[in-house]
Amino acid sequence: MRLFLPILLIIISFAALLPGCEPKEEIVTRDSSARLEFSADTLVFDTVFVQTGTVTKRLWVYNRNRRAVRVEQIGLKTANSPYTLTVSGATGPLAQDVEIRGRDSLLLLVKAKLGPGAENTPFLVEDQVQFRTNGNEQQVALVAYGQNAYFHTAETLACNTVWRNDKPHVIYDFVRVDAGCTLTIEAGARVYVHAGSGIVIKGRLLVNPDLAPGEELKPDDPRFVRFAGDRLEAAYREIPGQWRGIQFDATSQGNVVRYAEIKNAGFGLLVFNPENRQPRPNVLVENSIIKNISGASLNFASGSASFDGAGILSFSGDFTLRNCLLTNCGEFAVRGLQGGNFALNFCTIANYTRGFVRPNPSLVFSDVLTLANGQPGPSVLPTVSILNSIVWGDKEDEIGFENVSRYANQITVRNSLLRTSTYREAGTATQPGFGRSDNIFTDPKFISTPDLPRGNRFDYRLDTLSPASNRPLLAPLLARDLLNKPRAATTPDLGAYERQNP
Repeated sequence: MRLFLPILLIIISFAALLPGCEPKEEIVTRDSSARLEFSADTLVFDTVFVQTGTVTKRLWVYNRNRRAVRVEQIGLKTANSPYTLTVSGATGPLAQDVEIRGRDSLLLLVKAKLGPGAENTPFLVEDQVQFRTNGNEQQVALVAYGQNAYFHTAETLACNTVWRNDKPHVIYDFVRVDAGCTLTIEAGARVYVHAGSGIVIKGRLLVNPDLAPGEELKPDDPRFVRFAGDRLEAAYREIPGQWRGIQFDATSQGNVVRYAEIKNAGFGLLVFNPENRQPRPNVLVENSIIKNISGASLNFASGSASFDGAGILSFSGDFTLRNCLLTNCGEFAVRGLQGGNFALNFCTIANYTRGFVRPNPSLVFSDVLTLANGQPGPSVLPTVSILNSIVWGDKEDEIGFENVSRYANQITVRNSLLRTSTYREAGTATQPGFGRSDNIFTDPKFISTPDLPRGNRFDYRLDTLSPASNRPLLAPLLARDLLNKPRAATTPDLGAYERQNP
């Protein structure tokens, strides 16, 4: 016991001389050679509309040193920058004295909200995130492209409005066109629609009504009017269901959609006339593409019921489609309920949905509309005409009719290529059949499909060995195809595309 107190004092003295229990990775180094590393030397934001925020980008800041570093300053180079930083949960243009443990990292969040510029084309907005550590200055560049636009928020348009093509049109909530009024959209206009938003037409919609190209077009021709969601990042370029769609109400008449691309919506074009008001709303669609339609369930304020979306969805409406491609529709390409007239000539329905299970045929028609109480409404017999077209996809039956015995004599399908097992034989008075109308039932041999990709995943032009090529003409002939390529006068190809010469 006499030695216990001296030994204890010696131990305490040695402990006081030790550097402490602080791990090396928490000891801050002042070495000027200690530098930071970054997950990227430049953060690039996809084109963003002015007055709207960009997505948030992540920048990882790495301390590869064994000991901690204290970053005296993390800040933006430009005063009043459109960019903002979030460091350790705090948002602002500047953060100070931020410690990063040895061999650890720091997550920096960056976003921007760009102000309007004078240009109609995308303009560049640059800045830098600057880091100062132990006297070292390091930078990461920030690059964003701004796009001025016309913004339409919960707007009822003035009668006879014309949407010009000099800047994109961005829609929040719904744009409405009143009965008796017309919205005309010029060639080359771009329309971007926010999630859950759409266009409602009670009057008339004219898309590209006057375009008459004299030459063959390319798929990316700038004169097409293009409708899509407002997420411009590359990851969203072909994602279905980003916005609602274009709806025509019961009072809508004389609608024309030409040289247009409608994509990434819940539905493409919808006629909503559940009371079968006369004259029925009518839409002419020519030289257009409808694709990437999610088919998500739609609910209507009238409480009629919930319905799956479609590329073309109709409740007692009339649709005429010429030179059109409908593809990648999650439920239906064309869904006609409670009657209506449907005329398809030189159209391609190419519906491959490998990413999910599609329970329905691509084309389905019915004489009734099931109401919210589960009871069918009144029977209204549809008229269906499909000529010189291709209806194909990854299901054994890509065309279907409900209660077909009531209107079998109002169905005409001729000189077309179909995927069906139900309707391959000759028809009867109560059951349609397409086996004796110059129809064929074999793979059309598209250039490239999701099942057999080759180059562009979605290329529904015909291969040189396609059985749909050089078919005898069934009038009326459409002299040019979807891309304005001349058709053979007597032996044109089926579908929307005339085959390219080998």
